[in-house]
Amino acid sequence: MKAEYDFSKGERGKFYNPDAVFIFPVYLEPDVNEFMNKLADEKGVSVQELVNEWLRASIKLTESVERAG
Repeated sequence: MKAEYDFSKGERGKFYNPDAVFIFPVYLEPDVNEFMNKLADEKGVSVQELVNEWLRASIKLTESVERAG
């Protein structure tokens, strides 16, 4: 690393995008990853689709239990 950097020719905000959407990765534990990969292959869908489907079902279940309680 240099002791000093010259930013005199830098352009403020050059890469800023106010509409940018950040999607952060989710890392599965090896045993869960293996299971989800196997199940996704059997269903002929991607792991991402399968996990999203499971999470949506879990959200619906959680919301229905909260409404009932």
